[in-house]
Amino acid sequence: MNDNIFDEKQHALLEEMASQFISVIPFATNLGMQLKEITPNTASITLPMQKEFIGNPFQGTLHGGVIATLLDHVGGMVTLANMLGKLSSLSRQEQLDRIAKVGTIDLRIDYLRPGIGKEFTASANILRAGNKVTVIHAELCNQEDILLATGTGTYLVG
Repeated sequence: MNDNIFDEKQHALLEEMASQFISVIPFATNLGMQLKEITPNTASITLPMQKEFIGNPFQGTLHGGVIATLLDHVGGMVTLANMLGKLSSLSRQEQLDRIAKVGTIDLRIDYLRPGIGKEFTASANILRAGNKVTVIHAELCNQEDILLATGTGTYLVG
């Protein structure tokens, strides 16, 4: 779906649902994820570094599990955003019923550099959006825009 055909009302709904996607998942809320941007084809979230996220105490780097969580979460968000554009003709309840069935099928992470930074941004874009499965590409960068990890995720949508 072309991002430009979303009107203001649809974009506001998209931002509301993306924010709720963070707020209704206790794990995401506890980590402190924040929505940065959302469109039908892209999403990004940020996370400030916290001492509880350290995976290597000698280097003070971000734990690989936190990296995977960020990439999976942003992949799920862009999948839902893309679905919402396709479900715009359905009632709000029908949309919620369909969205409730979304789940991660597969997630592959490439850790490229140590997770050094004060703030991290995970972003994702749609590679393929089918009737049953959506495939995304995700990246994690630090505040200096240094690429730390990439991921490819597959999500059940139908």
